[in-house]
Amino acid sequence: MTLASGLDADASAGAHALARYRSEFPIFRDAVYLNTCSLGALGDRTRRRITEFFDLWQARGASAWYDVWWAALGELRARYARIVGASPEEIALAPSVSVALSTVAEALDYRRRPRVVVTSLDFPTIAYQWLAKRARGVELVVVESPDQISVPVEAIARAVDDRTALVATSHVYFTSGAIQDIQRVADVARKCGALTLIDAYQAVGQVPVDVKAAGVDFLTAGGLKWLLGGPGIVLLYVRDELARRLAPTIAGWFGQKNQFDFDPRAFELHDDARRFELGTPALAAVYAQLGGLDYIDEIGVPAIRRVTAALTEDLVARARESGFRPKVAPRAEDRSGIVMLPVADPAAGVRHLAAGGIIADARPGHVRLSPFFYNVQDDHVSALERLATHTGH
Repeated sequence: MTLASGLDADASAGAHALARYRSEFPIFRDAVYLNTCSLGALGDRTRRRITEFFDLWQARGASAWYDVWWAALGELRARYARIVGASPEEIALAPSVSVALSTVAEALDYRRRPRVVVTSLDFPTIAYQWLAKRARGVELVVVESPDQISVPVEAIARAVDDRTALVATSHVYFTSGAIQDIQRVADVARKCGALTLIDAYQAVGQVPVDVKAAGVDFLTAGGLKWLLGGPGIVLLYVRDELARRLAPTIAGWFGQKNQFDFDPRAFELHDDARRFELGTPALAAVYAQLGGLDYIDEIGVPAIRRVTAALTEDLVARARESGFRPKVAPRAEDRSGIVMLPVADPAAGVRHLAAGGIIADARPGHVRLSPFFYNVQDDHVSALERLATHTGH
């Protein structure tokens, strides 16, 4: 087998340029971890950041809000902004993508444009947000995938018209790992006067993202997966002009411009994306995300993409050699670090892997493996050999 560019030819070592970080992720001392697309592995730097938060809480209590913790929120907005090519003023913090979507959905006017276009491969949180608004006249249009791997942009274009308020879809499909051309999607929406929202939860951190170059209006991602920050914190990018103009009709005190006036008779939104924020951010999650970003910023997403892409191609090639038929995008450049292996009983396959110290995940009809920069080729060998003993390959 010809190994993908970016990996050491010594398959027994499975080394690559970023393998030196592996020792900072303790889970590898006891297990093979191939499940970043569900939850990023906990790194030592992330644990230290969380401990820092607890130490401040213990030593200072609420007084830490006035300088350290307030500054941490600003730091996170700025670092999130850099990683997606935005300005800090275009970034709002939220506890989940569901909450971020809610603030956007409650800022749109559906009277003349009642339609929202999604695809059948998007994580269902996107569709649920607008299905819940059907009683208000919102129409959800679901564009089907012809191959269950990706959705042609041309098919999305046929679904968008002058009654469309928003095209909401994924940068990386969680169902296949295929990378969508979000710039083309944004162009399609813009031509009809519609806005574009991108769910980049499976993209940011492993795939370079530039919201300005892509021309998207909203983008959301967060710490849970490829940003190594765990649950409870996400970013919402709102294009600068929209961040000043749109007014969410759900609100919290962090969206109030003069939030420390504590005036129940007056409400004025922030002049930037912070108007899309609601309640007090979960500071433990904020600190965990800052720790995760210490890795992402130090390495750089382009370098992560090179190594992860090479690992992905190695996994795909080895899986095919082992008799599996990975469900992935046809072209290597359209694949992310998510590899779907069709099996008859995915949940049983995942349990069988876990019994051998290999952590993966199941999705309908598939065992899902997801290499990241801290993985090595030997992880693939172990996982495939173990899974083959279950499936009979």
